[in-house]
Amino acid sequence: MEATTKIKKSVLIRQQKEAAKAIVGGASVAKLQDCPTSPRKMRLVVDLIRGENVEKALAILKFTNKEAAIRVEKLLLSAIKNWEAKNEGKRVEEAGLFVKEISVGGGRQLKRLRPAPQGRGYRIRKRSNHVTLIVDSKNDNN
Repeated sequence: MEATTKIKKSVLIRQQKEAAKAIVGGASVAKLQDCPTSPRKMRLVVDLIRGENVEKALAILKFTNKEAAIRVEKLLLSAIKNWEAKNEGKRVEEAGLFVKEISVGGGRQLKRLRPAPQGRGYRIRKRSNHVTLIVDSKNDNN
């Protein structure tokens, strides 16, 4: 009798993700979850650095006068550190890192009530967002 084991889909997906992480080199990802800024405001900052060189993107974010720029700058630094951990022995300056992909999605909304005239209440939606940033090197000599 043949022993066949059926693997759950969630287990299969986890195995695929672990196999992708085990690959040395390549792009690295950093995610920011539930950032308490509206997605529209975050997209204004994110659009400035999409496709840019990492050093130039850091300079842009440092001198951008928006609160969201501080959070994206930290996220970019995290993605660079993730790339360094994944590509041991390579230097960031020589690799020619650039922002390969960056996207902003809506997060959960906190619904609050604000007092309004004549005993009514107006609903306030406090929005949040999720940012995903992928950094890769232009000089892929694998």
